[in-house]
This record gives sequence, structure tokens and C-alpha cells, in this order.
Amino acid sequence: MNKSSALLVRHVPSQCGGAAVEFALILALLISLLAGIFEFGRAFWYYDALTKATRDGARLMSVTDKATLNTADTGGIALTKTLVVNAVTSAGVPDFANGNVEVTCLDATFADATCTDGTAPGGVRVRIVGYSMTIGQFIPFLLGGSSSYTANLSPHTTMRYMQ
Repeated sequence: MNKSSALLVRHVPSQCGGAAVEFALILALLISLLAGIFEFGRAFWYYDALTKATRDGARLMSVTDKATLNTADTGGIALTKTLVVNAVTSAGVPDFANGNVEVTCLDATFADATCTDGTAPGGVRVRIVGYSMTIGQFIPFLLGGSSSYTANLSPHTTMRYMQ
């Protein structure tokens, strides 16, 4: 090593710890992005599970015998609500109950009508009502002081009555 290169080596400022500081700054951003992806992925998962359950419920209700549409506990409406709750629960969506499912019969113009035993409706609608999920409950530090954000999920499916 010659004398001029030895002088250059001695006068170069030390870079010790610079990479660790840069990594810490980038890591905070990456964790925030990862948390956002996780939370919105969970929201899409729940919404998709609810949508599939309403579709299955509407499909069941659309082929239910008109003689038992509104029979207590064993009729089409009760069976449809049970099917939707079981489908949503088995998909891993928490805090879902029978009260979150609304089953409606529709007339020939697809306006709301009463489900009556023996009368064929024009169509059926299965709707999720009153279900909300909390975004940010697993990673609360991302929302700037507030611990979480509540999003209402209310998918519905309408089908023509087939019987």
C-alpha cells in the first residue's frame, strides 16, 4: 500500500451502524405494509365467505317446496338461516348468528313480499344484516392512535323462485 492510499483509508469516515439505521427505517414501513395486507386480506376473506353463504342460502330457498316456505323451525326460511350460519361459521368468520341473516320472498316484480305457505313467490333474497368486522384489532398501532376501524359487511343474493 502506498502512502497516498494509506492517507485515504485513514480519513474516510466510518460507516458502522449506518446500515442498521437504514434497515430499521425500512423495517417499520415494511411491517406497516404487511399489516395492511393482512387486515384487508382478512376483510376480503370474510366478505367472500358471507357472499358464498348468501348464495347457498338463496339457492336452497329458491327450490324449497312452496307448501313449507314459512313453517316454523322446519320451513324454508328456518333451514336457509341455519345453512347460512353454518356456512359462515365453518369458513371461520367469528361472531355470526341467526339474527344476521334476513330471508325475504319477492313478488313477480321483485318487490318485497310476505313468505306464505302454499304461495309461490317470484323470487327470494338472502341478505346479511348487522354484521361488522373490526379492521386493526390484531395490529392496532397502525391506525395512528385509534385502536381499530369498524367495517359493515352486508352482501346479499337474489334468485328467481324455481318451484
